[in-house]
Amino acid sequence: MRSEETKTKKKGVAVMLNKVSHLPMSAYIMMTGAFKAFFKDERGLSGVVVAILLILVAVLAIVLIWGFLSGWLRDLWDQITSQADTIA
Repeated sequence: MRSEETKTKKKGVAVMLNKVSHLPMSAYIMMTGAFKAFFKDERGLSGVVVAILLILVAVLAIVLIWGFLSGWLRDLWDQITSQADTIA
């Protein structure tokens, strides 16, 4: 009885490890196929342009937010570190 459970567990582990070892290869094949189809499709050019514009807008937003918050964060950090000597 016990040996059957052990065999079943070992078989399950072997199946899981087999799937895990095939996962990177299948992901690679799927992504290369997706990239080939994306660049082959002529409608994809507008999608590329939109993606690049969205990335640029996101980067610009991050830069603007950082510009507004950096002075405030610097002052806050200076206040925190100046009080560090009085804690200990």
